[in-house]
Amino acid sequence: MASLSSIGNSGLQAAQLRLDASAHNVANLNTPGFRRQVVEQTESPGGAGVQASVQRSPQEGSALEQDAVEQMAATYAFKANVQVLKTNDRMMGALLDTKA
Repeated sequence: MASLSSIGNSGLQAAQLRLDASAHNVANLNTPGFRRQVVEQTESPGGAGVQASVQRSPQEGSALEQDAVEQMAATYAFKANVQVLKTNDRMMGALLDTKA
């Protein structure tokens, strides 16, 4: 079983990658022939969080609305994973206090 910190960290990295890709898409909105970046997330082996990778969209074109929503979703995912890490720290602190 994976630790909460490794799960939270992988979630943070995936959220950051999603935000980076959507920002890249917005920045290149008017570039001729541009193909959007799409982040694919899969479960890590052994349930140790997520693995994220950037793929190119098969068709040209922009999707500004989709990228705006993706940026909001990535921000919320990042905040949720920060809370996982904070909760893990508090639990470890309480455990150490109990053992002491």
